[in-house]
Amino acid sequence: MQPGTTTLPMTLESSPPAVGLGLWKIDRAETATMVEEAIRVGYRHLDSASDYGNEAEAGTGIRAALSAGLCRRDDLWVTSKLWNTYHDPRHVRAAAERTLNDLGLDYLDLYLVHFPIALRYVSIDDRYPPGWIHDPSADRPRMETVRVPLAETWLAMEELVWAGLVRRIGVCNYGVSLLRDMLSQARIPPAVLQVEMHPLLAQEKLLRFCRENGIHLTAFSPLGAPSYVPLGMATSADSLLGHPLVVATARACGRTPAQVLLRWGVQRGTSVIPKTSQPARLGENLDLFNFTLSGDQMAAISALDQGRRFNDPGVFCEAAFGNFCPIYE
Repeated sequence: MQPGTTTLPMTLESSPPAVGLGLWKIDRAETATMVEEAIRVGYRHLDSASDYGNEAEAGTGIRAALSAGLCRRDDLWVTSKLWNTYHDPRHVRAAAERTLNDLGLDYLDLYLVHFPIALRYVSIDDRYPPGWIHDPSADRPRMETVRVPLAETWLAMEELVWAGLVRRIGVCNYGVSLLRDMLSQARIPPAVLQVEMHPLLAQEKLLRFCRENGIHLTAFSPLGAPSYVPLGMATSADSLLGHPLVVATARACGRTPAQVLLRWGVQRGTSVIPKTSQPARLGENLDLFNFTLSGDQMAAISALDQGRRFNDPGVFCEAAFGNFCPIYE
């Protein structure tokens, strides 16, 4: 199959497993062990990114699991993401190849555009991962945006599919308007959209749009606030794990609050990628398929929606990286 056709070069399922392990904020020293243990207890979906800074360690964990016969490579769904500094089509393939090298893989099951934000290029040889700030040694260290059309980045992403480096491509942190524009011109439509989604940010319209257009939705931060409290982007009062409704629902189901929140996500038809650094929590987060929330329970949890977004570049970029960069408005 050649570029320019409108048919995918292979017939593939477009949906990742319903529960995955998110590798964001897992310490590098712990990543290999956590990945191997996750595969041991049954995870087949790993969500990574070059920006997380632990892909080489994740690759070590994957190799250990494969060597131990815990699964085959074809059993795994491994996702990674194109960082903002590599949006220029000249740099997309090199970024993907670096990720593949770090993970020790021949192909990715899914490669996502991490943010609809193009930043000034930083050579892989100079600093990797490059992060948000262009030059940390500058008098005023800050992120520096550049004008690279999202459509041009997507064309380069499509080339990765034709080349066999990735099997599916998708996007993160896109809204309906960007998705609609992409669908009007993409040769390969996005297989997956990954966004922040939890009961405080239910995004019903976005979820419906994706369903109606054949785009699978993966929810990051499916537990909401906990990952953001240490970063100062949320407080413990924002956590749903102690919310009376969630606690009461968990008690009624004989489950933990975290399992109720994750089950809510799975039952809506999304995949969820909770992060944990505690091996004991791996099994708990995966154990979601022998209970069901009732319609009333689902509706009550959905009614907690406040449009509360914790991961918002329009807030954190200016505060942390010196550049106002809204994307959701």
